[in-house]
Amino acid sequence: MTLKEKVGQLFMLGFMGTSLSKDWARVMAEYHPGGVIFFSRNLESRDQIVHLTNELQKRATEPLLIAIDQEGGRVSRLPKGFTIFPPAETVGHCHSTDTAYAAASATARELRAVGINMNMAPVLDVNSNPQNPIIGDRAFGATPAEVCEYGLATMAGLQDNRVVACGKHFPGHGDTTKDSHKELPVVTASLDRLRDVELRPFRHAIENGLASLMTAHVLYQSLDAEYPATLSTLILRSLLREDLDFDGLLVTDDLEMHAILDHYGVEEAAVRAFIAGADILLICKDQEREILAMEAVLAAIKDGTISEARLEASLRRIARVKQRFIHPYEPARISEAKTIVGCQAHRAVLDSVLDSRAKRASLQV
Repeated sequence: MTLKEKVGQLFMLGFMGTSLSKDWARVMAEYHPGGVIFFSRNLESRDQIVHLTNELQKRATEPLLIAIDQEGGRVSRLPKGFTIFPPAETVGHCHSTDTAYAAASATARELRAVGINMNMAPVLDVNSNPQNPIIGDRAFGATPAEVCEYGLATMAGLQDNRVVACGKHFPGHGDTTKDSHKELPVVTASLDRLRDVELRPFRHAIENGLASLMTAHVLYQSLDAEYPATLSTLILRSLLREDLDFDGLLVTDDLEMHAILDHYGVEEAAVRAFIAGADILLICKDQEREILAMEAVLAAIKDGTISEARLEASLRRIARVKQRFIHPYEPARISEAKTIVGCQAHRAVLDSVLDSRAKRASLQV
C-alpha cells in the first residue's frame, strides 16, 4: 500500500444516502478508507443493504469494516423486517446469559447476512448515575457485575458469529450528567472508584477476548485533567494498553460530536487521538471534515509528528481484526439474507425477551 492508502485504513467514515454517490466513490478511490459506518439514513431494506455493502466492498482496496450501532432499543439503525431487540437494560432484566447470547447471535447473523461485519456494541457502561442523559437503558444494569455478565455474553454472541464486537464507551460513560454529542462531560470520581465500578466491565471483556473498544469523549479528572479520553495518552496508552493489557482495535467515538468539535478542530482531534493510541478514527457525516482529517494525519506522518512505527502498529491491529472476521471475504447474497433476516428462530428469541419483560412488569404492578 502507498502511504495515502495506509492512512485511509485508519479511518471509518459515514456518508449520506442509500447508494454510492459519485462524490463518495471519489473519496473511496482517492483515500481508500478502511471502514464505513451505517446509520438509518443509509438503510432502506434488506435487499438494498446487500446491494450497498457489496458495492462498497467491490470498490475497496482492502475488505472494509462495515459497522453499525445496533444495540437494540433506541439505538437501532436497521429498517423494518429485521429482528430488533429491546435495549440492553431489558436484556439484563431477563437474568440469563443464555438469552443475552442468543439475542446477540441473532443480531449478528442478520448483520452478516446483509454484509455488515462490525457492531458498535455491547455498551459496557455502568448505569451508575440516574441523572445520566445518554446511557440509561442502553446499559445492562446499574452494577458492574450485571454489566460484566451480560456484556460478555453479548460480546460472545456477536464474535462467535463473525461480527466484530466494539465495547463502549471506554473508560465509562455511565457516571456523567451531560451528553457528549452536545457538550464535554466531566467525571470527578476518584481513581479507586473508577477501577471498582466503571473499569470493571471493560477489564472483564478484555480478559475474555474483546476484539475492539470505542473511546469516550469524556474528561476524567483523576486520569487526565487536560484531555478527554479520546485524546488522552494517559488513558488510551498508559491505562488501556499498558495497565489493562488491551492489544485489540481501538476506535474513537465520532470526532464530529460537540464534546470534541467545540474544543478542537477535526484535524487536530484526529492527529491527537491517533497519537494518544486510537487505531481507527471515526467521522460519521461531513465529507469535508473527513477529508481534512485524513489529510491532517497524512501530513503528520510525513513531517514526523506521527512515527512510521506508530502507524504500522495500528495497521497490524486493523489487519489482524480483518483477518479474523472478514477474510476470506465473500459478498452478501440476497437469497441467503432472505432466509436469515427476521426468521422465525430469531423472532422466537425476541419473543422470549419480550415475555420476560412482560412478566417482570406484571410483578411490579
